[in-house]
Amino acid sequence: MTEALETVCQVAPSSASVLLLGESGTGKELFARALHEHSPRAGRPFVRVACAALPETLLESELFGHERGAFTGAVYARAGRFEIADGGTLFLDEIGDLTPPVQVKLLRFLEEREFERVGGNKTLRVDVRIVAATNRDLAAKVAAGEFREDLYYRLNVIEIRVPALRHRPGDVAILAGHFLRRFATENRKDVRAFSDEAMRLLQEHSWPGNVRELENAVERAVVLARDTVLEADLFPSLAPDEHKAAGSTLREIEREAILRTLAEVGGSTTAAARVLEISPRKIQYKLREYRERALAT
Repeated sequence: MTEALETVCQVAPSSASVLLLGESGTGKELFARALHEHSPRAGRPFVRVACAALPETLLESELFGHERGAFTGAVYARAGRFEIADGGTLFLDEIGDLTPPVQVKLLRFLEEREFERVGGNKTLRVDVRIVAATNRDLAAKVAAGEFREDLYYRLNVIEIRVPALRHRPGDVAILAGHFLRRFATENRKDVRAFSDEAMRLLQEHSWPGNVRELENAVERAVVLARDTVLEADLFPSLAPDEHKAAGSTLREIEREAILRTLAEVGGSTTAAARVLEISPRKIQYKLREYRERALAT
């Protein structure tokens, strides 16, 4: 973490593109904001785009804007995120999910600093720094022909790897204390500390969902707390026997893994799919299956 933060401080004053690599939930957006806030662009907009959250047609319009009549429903012209971020920083989260057509337009901007709105023919120029992030192996996607090699090198001028929480266990107590104070204030709860047993559970957990999972666990505990100290029973997903599977069937182990991971990432099937390395569709299918079995029972 020290090395990563030192790199942020060193490259923040420049306009070089930065690629943030790390698992989901490690805090890549906070690194992107730190790059922006320690740069000469700090007084200008910091604009975030979740590339995986929008289909290709909407993502292109979201990034580059569109002219009136460019597509069905485009009843007025609209500026895209590039124009909104002019003079500032554009943070492209989950860059590995960009489709080939959008990759082409992004590459052109990085090479020529210009673009056209969807449905338009006027060339626009803006001064925007690109910071991209992904939890995918972009080099492997390049080798598989799924991501443009030239775009990869344009984005990867400076590479910063954000380590997983399990690789920096000394941060768990510090982060947990930060989240406790924050959520106690937000929820107007008189919660001041963790019990020794609760802190032991936090420090022994492997945190597959990283800092986001820790944040969710502490928020839940603070909301449900009835005392000034958070006890171990407020962290049921961190029970010490959570990984014991002797005597269980593969189906039972799979069900436990899916439901526990969903609980740890706040119910997001997309986030759980990344942790479990399966598709969100499979998780949704399994949830339907569990519900039908429960109803039948």
